[in-house]
Formats: sequence, structure tokens, C-alpha cells
Amino acid sequence: MAINGTKLTGRMVKAAVAKYLAHRSAVKARKDVIPHGKQTVKQLIGQNQGVSNIELTDPCIKDFERIARKYGVDYAIKRDRANDPPRFLIFFKSRDADALTAAMQEYAGRKVRRVQRPSVLQRLAQFRSLVKKPTVDREKRKEQTR
Repeated sequence: MAINGTKLTGRMVKAAVAKYLAHRSAVKARKDVIPHGKQTVKQLIGQNQGVSNIELTDPCIKDFERIARKYGVDYAIKRDRANDPPRFLIFFKSRDADALTAAMQEYAGRKVRRVQRPSVLQRLAQFRSLVKKPTVDREKRKEQTR
């Protein structure tokens, strides 16, 4: 603890000790908070609620994170770089298994829809090719009839 002042008085020491005690209680309160959502594997295991995992090979992991937050699942993601493409191990609490099952179903549904639906860039390329093709003969013809 360091105090900066011109004259050290009892009032100043009392204020400094009060600030120090307030800081210590704030730090202690932060340690007692149980993390939710995305966290480290160590934090997840430290909650003593049993941990299960699933494997995901899709490189776009952000979509899964968005859906898992929506369902309120406590999870941790570990990337296994030994394989190419990299695979992801998703650790979650055993009691969140039902919520994770629902989240995985939604995630799989989104992936299937994305595969079926062509991207916007592909559709634009198709429209460009249609516009380039001459479909109508637009020559002007002047004819006189009598």
C-alpha cells in the first residue's frame, strides 16, 4: 500500500485503509462468481459437475458459439491442431446435455440450409451471365409502306 500526500494525517491513513479493504472485498467477490457461457476447460472442470465432450470438424466455429450462447450452455472449446483441417473438441457440463443436443440440432439445421442455398455471390454471377447474353434483337428498322 502506498500513500501519496504532503502531510500524513490520521484521516489520510484511515481513508487509505478503507480504500484497501474495499479493493480486497471487490477482488474476493470476483473470485466467487461462477462463470457462464464460454470459459476455459480448467474453469469448467473446477465446477465439479462432470464434463462431457463432442467433436466438431467444421472450421466455422463462430456459428456454434452463437447458438450455444442462445441456449445458455456452459462450454469450453479446445482446438486440436494435429489434424488437417483442425478439429475442435467442445467440452460441456453433463447437466447441460439436453440443451447442447438442442443447440447441435439447430447448428446442423443451419449448416444443411447453407449447403442447399447458393451464396449471394454465386447468384450474382448467374445474373451477370444472363445480362451479358443478347436476348432481344434491338435493331432499328425503317420501312415505308404505301
